[in-house]
Amino acid sequence: MTKIFLTFWMLLTSVNAAHALSVDVPLSNPTLEARARVLFHELRCPVCQNQSIDDSDADLAKDLRRYVRQSLVQGAGDDDIRLSLQSRYGDFILLRPRVAPSTYLLWGAPLLMLVFGLYIGFRRKR
Repeated sequence: MTKIFLTFWMLLTSVNAAHALSVDVPLSNPTLEARARVLFHELRCPVCQNQSIDDSDADLAKDLRRYVRQSLVQGAGDDDIRLSLQSRYGDFILLRPRVAPSTYLLWGAPLLMLVFGLYIGFRRKR
């Protein structure tokens, strides 16, 4: 009888412990939590690639959310956190990359495609 009780008890406590590790715990300070949420929506999950770390369930996204919250609690600014993650993961981590010489083509490609499309359209019309 004792073995059954101990097995049942171990099963219950392991399920609760696993559940506690998988849940994101918001910060007690609402201002810091709001800043964290904004950053979560600005940062891309390196694993999922097309999701923000707020939308992703990947382990790395959870680690990044935890890192952002810890950094905010320690007093880091939003730009400091972005720069820290950018230095670690590159510009890819930002959902909205900065405008820089290395990203001119990225930002200008839609305009170039529009101009090219209009050029082809006018040439065909003639």
